[in-house]
Amino acid sequence: MKSIRHQLLVALLSAISLTTLLGALATYRTARAEANAMFDYHLRQLALSLRNQVFQNGPGRDFRMEEDAQDFSVQIWSPDGTRIYLSHPRQELPRQTPIGFATIDSGHGQWRVFGMQQGGQTIQVAQPMLLRDQLALAAALRTVAPFLLMLPMLGVLIWVVVGRGLRPLDAVARAVSTRTPVALDPLPHERVPSEVLPLLLALNDLLARLKRALDAQREFIADAAHELRTPLAALSLQVQLAERAADSASRAEAFAEVKGGLQRATHAVQQLLTLARQEPGGGERALAAVKLADLVAGVIAEHSPLAEARRIDLGATPTTGEPVVDGEEEALRILVGNLVSNAVRYTPPGGKVDVAVADGAEGPRIEVCDSGPGIPVDERERVFDRFYRRAQNDEAGSGLGLAIVRRIAERHRASVVLDTAPLGGLRARVQFKRSAGLPGVLPEVALTPL
Repeated sequence: MKSIRHQLLVALLSAISLTTLLGALATYRTARAEANAMFDYHLRQLALSLRNQVFQNGPGRDFRMEEDAQDFSVQIWSPDGTRIYLSHPRQELPRQTPIGFATIDSGHGQWRVFGMQQGGQTIQVAQPMLLRDQLALAAALRTVAPFLLMLPMLGVLIWVVVGRGLRPLDAVARAVSTRTPVALDPLPHERVPSEVLPLLLALNDLLARLKRALDAQREFIADAAHELRTPLAALSLQVQLAERAADSASRAEAFAEVKGGLQRATHAVQQLLTLARQEPGGGERALAAVKLADLVAGVIAEHSPLAEARRIDLGATPTTGEPVVDGEEEALRILVGNLVSNAVRYTPPGGKVDVAVADGAEGPRIEVCDSGPGIPVDERERVFDRFYRRAQNDEAGSGLGLAIVRRIAERHRASVVLDTAPLGGLRARVQFKRSAGLPGVLPEVALTPL
């Protein structure tokens, strides 16, 4: 894993080094240009200083200077083209050149030459370009050298500054490491840099959702253990009664009670498993475009035998539009099935249950209306609690049906509302939001414990 500090140090030092090198190149070019201008000035001044002297044909005259110390070479030509003076005989100087400044190649390097005429004689002063470049480079290095020497010091300073800048991340890491499943308190965000604050807020949101999920799980386990304890104890008692039965009729009656208890326990376990799959952390579900009308028709067909046995008129009202939602088809089937099952079981014999599907302005919706006793207004929210059963309820059940309905609805970004039906009983409405397309999987939803 790469270190942010290492990346910043390398990036900053690389940027500073590159900038210094570019500055050195620019400084060298500037120094070379200035040196050339200055050396050209010197060439001209040296040529002008020789214009009042008289040179005649003969051996080269000496200015009494060491040849190795001479940066300039002077040669003078007579009007007939004969060279009458050469200040540096050992150097291969360029031949006679045009008047003024010129840069020529002598075959042994380039020269900068200034020529002028005075009294019929031609005076030429030359200087090697290599010497000019060396002097310009030396000037540039003297300018850039302090910056190059400061690079190690800059590296240390950057290391210290970056370390201090990343210190809040270390504090956040230490704070996160102290959190446990039983202590998921929010991380403090006072005096936190603005760059770290979004990360801290996201972590606090994650901790809050995780805390709600763990609380819901602990509550679910406690409720499940409490609810399963009673039917299991009843089954144990009924088995003992069956063992002590004196005759076959009593034994058959006891085993019928055992069978009924097993069915109720099995139903409760199935409902618990269904609810567990809908809890946060139950996993991602693949989405599909679900036609609500077809889904409702299938659920009604499944519950028709139960409705006929109870002499309930179960049917679907004409569908408005073609409502389609993006969701998990099996979960939505469980949602509609629980609503229809509750309506059929709690509606007195001879009653009526209507299931409607519509596509309104707010989005698709499903309504299940019955002619049963309904639910008082003050209990319509409590019936969504797990294992809650009304005191006047004589029907067998686990008290998980509506809790499962709400979980599935919330996972599909839908709401469940209970009110009075036109038939006089209860109306359960599931309102979906307008679909925005298929994201691919059903998202996990952080829910508060029911």
